[in-house]
Amino acid sequence: MTDTALIERIAARGDGVTADGRHVAGAVPGDRIAADGTLIAGPNRSEPVCSHFGKCGGCQLQHVAETALADFVRDRVAGALAGQQVAATDILPAIVSPPASRRRAALTALRAGKHVAVGFNAAQSNQIVDMRQCPLLLPELFALVAPIRGLLGAIAPQRRPVKVKLQMLDQGAEVVLEGVRAEGLDAAMALQDFAGAHALARLAIDQGDGLEPLWQPEPPTVRFGEIAVEVPPFAFLQATAAGQAALVEAVQRAIGDAPAVADLFAGVGTFALSVQQGRKVYAAEGARDAIAALTGAANRARALVATEHRDLFRRPLVPSELDRFGAVILDPPRAGAEEQVAQLASSAVPAIAYVSCNPASFARDAKQLVAGGYTLDWVQPVGQFRWSTHVELAARFSRA
Repeated sequence: MTDTALIERIAARGDGVTADGRHVAGAVPGDRIAADGTLIAGPNRSEPVCSHFGKCGGCQLQHVAETALADFVRDRVAGALAGQQVAATDILPAIVSPPASRRRAALTALRAGKHVAVGFNAAQSNQIVDMRQCPLLLPELFALVAPIRGLLGAIAPQRRPVKVKLQMLDQGAEVVLEGVRAEGLDAAMALQDFAGAHALARLAIDQGDGLEPLWQPEPPTVRFGEIAVEVPPFAFLQATAAGQAALVEAVQRAIGDAPAVADLFAGVGTFALSVQQGRKVYAAEGARDAIAALTGAANRARALVATEHRDLFRRPLVPSELDRFGAVILDPPRAGAEEQVAQLASSAVPAIAYVSCNPASFARDAKQLVAGGYTLDWVQPVGQFRWSTHVELAARFSRA
């Protein structure tokens, strides 16, 4: 078919791309573009499972079949590394979280008259897509959307956005509302009744002066291995249990049996507490509430985890500190960890487990580690944010 062009890959923002670099919205590898610009469907398309797809910004890739979706996640990592001219011995097949498994989400609500819209924003827009179904969220979280819509009809301000944060914890769902005013007895009672009726683990609101827990029958926890952590409101957790399990397994494989490990950017202890059995762990984190939660959990469990509140951007561990460890776990925010990586590149640490939520910053940091003498042994791509262009990974670097 000389009058068509084949879509070969999906770009970072979800467009299909031809061999000559043309971007086509909504195209999938295997599709063809006819001379008149119409799309000829190929074998890698899938019927979107949500009526909001195409409007809601929560998903970009529901039209992509499962195999092609996994290939996209892997190719994002491979492409980022190739762009930095970093060779990886092995880029493993991607692990993609299943539908209806997302255990945390930040939605937006807006009250206009008697109508309240609750949902993700439309793609590249501030418009809210009023969520009536969601194949991404855990069913227990989606079941709260309609009741929250009713609650906000009574307490949300008119035409001012309200942030609605949902997260599943050990005791049940956590709901955090930002931008509401719980003024008067009726509003206070409505919030209490809502929390009790839905057996929430925690209900917290921010009226402009910081978060205030209104309902918390017992300390809300999340469990890493055998250790439960009392987490602060909407503490950062991995987006799905399956994604967390994949990343923890990759980290355990990367650090092997190292008797002493440093976990840098440790958060509330996702990796430090998951790998602490049979070894000593040092955990550093810049967020005060997160490191306090990790410290408390480690102390209660009498785990061999030493913690430090430390800004690793301003005060990274230097080689004389790093060289005490048989392995280092690195899980920085999206911007990566240039300052800490520069110190690691000059260290003698035998193995590094690098967890990243941004292939581009990971590839930049990987280039610096390889220039410092490390080998990138393997990378495990992980698609926790199913049907999204957001890609995560875990990787192992080693020094001979």
